Amino acid sequence: MVSVYDNDKLELFCRKQGIYDHALKRFRAAYFKKGLPEEECLANLTESGRAIFREQVGLTQLQLAEQHDSKLDGASKLVFVTAQQERIEAVILRIDSGRTSLCISSQLGCSAACAFCATGSLGFTRNLTAAELLDQVVLARRLLAAEGRQLRNVVIMGMGEPFHNEKAVCAALECLRDVRCFYLSERHLLVSTVGVPAAMLHFVGHYPKIRLALSLHSARPEVRARLMPHGGAAALAKIRAALPALTRHGNFMVEYLLLEGINAGPADVNALIEWLAGVKAHINLIHFNPFPGSTFKPVTDAAREVFAAALRRAGFKVTLRRSLGADIAAACGQLAGSSGASQGVPS
Repeated sequence: MVSVYDNDKLELFCRKQGIYDHALKRFRAAYFKKGLPEEECLANLTESGRAIFREQVGLTQLQLAEQHDSKLDGASKLVFVTAQQERIEAVILRIDSGRTSLCISSQLGCSAACAFCATGSLGFTRNLTAAELLDQVVLARRLLAAEGRQLRNVVIMGMGEPFHNEKAVCAALECLRDVRCFYLSERHLLVSTVGVPAAMLHFVGHYPKIRLALSLHSARPEVRARLMPHGGAAALAKIRAALPALTRHGNFMVEYLLLEGINAGPADVNALIEWLAGVKAHINLIHFNPFPGSTFKPVTDAAREVFAAALRRAGFKVTLRRSLGADIAAACGQLAGSSGASQGVPS
């Protein structure tokens, strides 16, 4: 079985089967770029070509099991089911400006075990394959095409830690930017990580134009270790040492979730300013979205403004991120593979 996402192997397979290049090109345009239903995509092939594809080409394997649409904003949570009946969640974000973004998952569960994240409470099951990452994009694009909307941004910051599944994530990124497939602009792709220095350095070396977001949440080692079990002093030191290389292309973002009584005081903002001294970073201040079992509380809007003002006075670009989909458990930190990401949207 040849994967529809394996471009070189698919082209070689089609030549051997007598499927002309122009027919494959039309199929790909319909499948990847236009978001048409599978049968309409296959209609670009001859009858024999359609039979060959159905039997020997691996098309979308995930099934859309549920769609939950927010009554508050433009978010939709999509629940996909794998062949093994595992549940994966992705989130469509319809921004007021008209942009449409998709937040996809990279793992079933997550081993990072961040205390403020519902996914972290699940434990780790397995890595998703590159095809499973890309299936989320194909199926979401079909929904958006039916609405007359174009998919602009894809962010890998749903369930899981992308750099714990580095090989599949990189394979998915190659397909997302490939002219033969989705052909999305690199500046409209983003990967979010809790901080895996070696993988981050590899990433910026190979994908200098794709955006990278660091889930930092505290520059104080003892606080970060409380929030992120693997994120204490040693981890912070390694990430800080890598910052000059990570930020040199200007595509680096720091995500900071403000939690009442935990990481939002004067000592916290001063530690963040000191930790980022001398590097160029865009800071996203995130609103905390509660989930069942969580004991954390969000800060007030006024407290968030005070924190942001201090960062701006220090010369940083700051965004107060508005989370979408809270009423359908689709907002930052709420994805848990249940029925009803994290959101970091490139501009």
